[in-house]
Amino acid sequence: MRSDNVKKGMQQAPHRSLFNALGYTKEELERPLVGIVSSYNEIIPGHMNLDKITEAVKMGVAMAGGTPIVVPAIAVCDGIAMGHVGMKYSLVTRELIADSTECLAKAHQFDALVMIPNCDKNVPGLLMAAARINIPTIFVSGGPMLAGRVDGCKRSLSSMFEAVGAYEAGKMSAEKVEEYVNNVCPTCGSCSGMYTANSMNCMTEAIGLGLQGNGTIPAVYSERIRLAKHAGMKVMDLYRDNICPRDIMTKEAFINCLTVDMALGCSTNTMLHLPAIAHEAGIDINMDIANEISEKTPNLCHLAPAGPTYMEDLNAAGGVYAVMNELSKKGLLYEDLMTVTGKTVGENIAHVYNKDPEVIRPIDNPYLAQGGIAFLKGNLSPDTGIVKQSAVVPEMMVHEGPARVFDCEEDAIAAIKGGKIVPGDVVVIRYEGPKGGPGMREMLNPTSAIAGMGLGDSVALITDGRFSGASRGASIGHVSPEAAVGGPIALVEEGDIIKIDIPNNSLNVDITEEEMAARKAKWQPREPKIKDGYLLRYAALVTSGNRGAVLDVNQLKGI
Repeated sequence: MRSDNVKKGMQQAPHRSLFNALGYTKEELERPLVGIVSSYNEIIPGHMNLDKITEAVKMGVAMAGGTPIVVPAIAVCDGIAMGHVGMKYSLVTRELIADSTECLAKAHQFDALVMIPNCDKNVPGLLMAAARINIPTIFVSGGPMLAGRVDGCKRSLSSMFEAVGAYEAGKMSAEKVEEYVNNVCPTCGSCSGMYTANSMNCMTEAIGLGLQGNGTIPAVYSERIRLAKHAGMKVMDLYRDNICPRDIMTKEAFINCLTVDMALGCSTNTMLHLPAIAHEAGIDINMDIANEISEKTPNLCHLAPAGPTYMEDLNAAGGVYAVMNELSKKGLLYEDLMTVTGKTVGENIAHVYNKDPEVIRPIDNPYLAQGGIAFLKGNLSPDTGIVKQSAVVPEMMVHEGPARVFDCEEDAIAAIKGGKIVPGDVVVIRYEGPKGGPGMREMLNPTSAIAGMGLGDSVALITDGRFSGASRGASIGHVSPEAAVGGPIALVEEGDIIKIDIPNNSLNVDITEEEMAARKAKWQPREPKIKDGYLLRYAALVTSGNRGAVLDVNQLKGI
């Protein structure tokens, strides 16, 4: 056992005295030590129930012969952090979570790990840690929130943000907004649409590190507690068989993830996190393959914000495994890959079926012939730009219009809410990328304002920042290279014509190469917005969005 390094022998007598101080018995120390990485806190609705999940996991580990030891992981609520300086601290926590979990696991020589995340950066951060530490590990999340109801219709957090936009446009009363406030988020859990948290929790099933239902069983269901107990028991099987994350997180497993992602219509943030997780697993994924996968993968689900169904509906329809079963009918998955169940992908999904063809479209009757996400390239995005095409209305799949240029999110919101953005415009928000933000803020406030004001079918938004999974419309993010390093988005001028062609995966500004070069020659880097603290160090190390915004010490060269 790895934990023998802190338990056995004369040199470890001082260590044992400290375990005695913690109340551990000799019998407990003779068992494998299992780190239970709990993200419980009282600031995120998706995490307020993780104390119960943690206790259930502990019971499962103990029943199966291990000694559970709880350690913490931090998390940020993206909804509460949205629209102000706090959002600069969201993405950056992914690296802090991975780093701190590595430190805790290796310093204390745990034999295995159970990761208990739930929300946006927390899930990918712990997936990165799992790949890096590479000891037997399983994931069990807190589960999604149930949808709220307003006027008899299901609603969620994206409805709340759009209600604010409707109020600003004079289309909704303050009293009605307050009704939304009191009803759209009715339970604990990760927000109820196919937003980033739920997207990444579904990815734990797709990649093979979570048990069936981990991504979809609602937080308030007792089934979630049973799942947690089974996860605690299952990690002991992984320990005894020495099955580690990198045995499961193969290149083919990541391709399965991308395929399931396209079918589900997940958040564009998955295109930021999957490369970062693969990087930690020692796998180089060229995200150019995403369009190849999208071309052959039908989009089978239109969950909120793309459509009227929610995570509870996906769960009732058979969940992620039912989606994977549909994909298997056309041979779109690698089915012989190992998973934490101890069975292969094919064995896991063989007996699961689609219980609701309105929630999960059959493979022969998809919402879209292509996947939910598209990568766009052109002279405005030489490396990449990303759009959730399953959430774009048909009339905006091809669009051109004048650029309305803003150097920060706040200025764009003021213009949108001030009625200065009109149908046909293309809002450009720059200097919000990983380095430029720093921290690559999500743009849910401006996209929701556009939708709430009735401009979702006539106005596009382009940014080197990113979008919440709750964003919908012609919202193109992760534009790389970003403005802070002199990417073409920094050279766009007010009134330039922007040409968007999602079906043909292109994004261009209508100026000549000579004009682009002339503007580049005049461009000067901006003074950093943040000049101290963690964000300064992050900005010095972070890479571009198309690389997953991973940290790279080589970024320090020349500083």
